[in-house]
Amino acid sequence: MISERQATVDNLVRKLWELMNEFDSEKTSLVSGQPLFLILCVLVLLLPCLHRDAKGQQKDRPENEPKVNENRVVILTFDDASASHYSIVRPLLLKYQFGATFFITEGWDFSSNKKDYLTWEQIRTMDRDGFEIGNHTRDHMGITEKTVSRLNDQLVGIEQRCEQYGIQKPVSFAWPGNAITPSAFPILKEHGILFARRGGAPEYPYEFGQGFPYEPGVDHPYLIPSAGDARPNWQLEDFIRAVEKSEEGRLAVLQFHGVPDTAHSWVSSPVDQFEAYLRYLALKKFKVIALRDADRYVNPHQWPEDPFAIIEKRKKELANQ
Repeated sequence: MISERQATVDNLVRKLWELMNEFDSEKTSLVSGQPLFLILCVLVLLLPCLHRDAKGQQKDRPENEPKVNENRVVILTFDDASASHYSIVRPLLLKYQFGATFFITEGWDFSSNKKDYLTWEQIRTMDRDGFEIGNHTRDHMGITEKTVSRLNDQLVGIEQRCEQYGIQKPVSFAWPGNAITPSAFPILKEHGILFARRGGAPEYPYEFGQGFPYEPGVDHPYLIPSAGDARPNWQLEDFIRAVEKSEEGRLAVLQFHGVPDTAHSWVSSPVDQFEAYLRYLALKKFKVIALRDADRYVNPHQWPEDPFAIIEKRKKELANQ
């Protein structure tokens, strides 16, 4: 059967043809300009129909097919340069076409232990895949009032490695060990850092991996909370609880380590559980991006007057529950 839209297109084409023949037969005067006006009107009506068919975007898509929900944004982040980020996580993310940020450090025995940690050649490949390479300090140094004077050198250490391997300069940072201090903000800004992710603490205890979603304009871009910090005993329900916080303009930032993490068992994620998490994101049509791409939804230069106000507010709310 001919669709109603196709019949409309056919009628418009037929009318255009008739007008063109009338114009060519010189039976109609050119003085009034009426035939030319009618032809232009037909073209204006016809072109949108042809344009939609040419793109095929509406013609072939089932009406009940789910689409990616731009209002439900999840940011996947991976810390500590675990070897499984390349061997396990990378192919799974490519399979599902998800973005992600990998926070790189040369801490522990990174330079000599390639059983547990990435090589810079692998990191370069991940950058070329389109994944974000973030800065996690050279030595995985916790940033406190006592150590902040060394932060510049720690950032430079990773930046120089990135330059050496042709990797984009990092614009995202993850606080090592979830230690935080506002004294680091000017240094991060000087290095071109747009976003910095922390854990679920201090609102929640570190041990349970719980957290809050990122609320743009309320959370400081250098104190972005993790909505969830995956642990070995996490079940799908724990993951769902974290990602379902991405609503009403909030972004759910997830923190992972190795999948598995062969060097740090207390933050390891089982492979089968991790793939179940990704399947859930795909099934529910979440928008899954790297942290740097949050600038599509957030103004990274909009800083709240008191960066700790929202943290204290949440702590009080939890204490009253």
